[in-house]
Amino acid sequence: VSSRMGLNKMLLEIGGKTIIERVAGLMTGVFENVLLSTNDFEIYRSLSLPMIGDVYKGHGPLSGIHASLIASPTNRNFFLSCDLPLMSEEMIRHIIEYKTVQPISIPSANERMQHLCGIYQKSLVPVIENILSDSIHLKKENGKSAASVKKLIEKAGAEIIETGSLPFYKEDLFFNMNSPDDFEIIKQKNLE
Repeated sequence: VSSRMGLNKMLLEIGGKTIIERVAGLMTGVFENVLLSTNDFEIYRSLSLPMIGDVYKGHGPLSGIHASLIASPTNRNFFLSCDLPLMSEEMIRHIIEYKTVQPISIPSANERMQHLCGIYQKSLVPVIENILSDSIHLKKENGKSAASVKKLIEKAGAEIIETGSLPFYKEDLFFNMNSPDDFEIIKQKNLE
């Protein structure tokens, strides 16, 4: 359940499909192997996707990236948060085809790095485990997790892919749905 939304936003419907169905459909249209990172398997069982739960619970999206990288059979893995329900296949393909030696490739849009839309390599698992281990000790002291995707990017390095000048770029692609107002904006888009 999203604290800002007050309910499970992935089950909200737009154009006859839930947010999670839209994102899962996009991902299965691009990739042969799609994993769903969640700690609530029952809700998403109808998607018929392999589901991966966090090894380190309570440490946010970095925990999901970690568990998914461990479970994935491939070195390069594309991650997309369901908070970005307007993402396009063209943008995903641009990101995955972008040549870099960095272990992370993420887009930048609206002068903001989009941490939860990009490539993360399996080789990052030990780095993530160090961040999570440090965070566990800090969480015991102050009750908050210090683990973050931003911290991973700082430690491992990342290719930041500028997207604003791409011919298929639309500002809506990176519209992050976090509140009831955001959902109302997305509903006005008349998505099919």
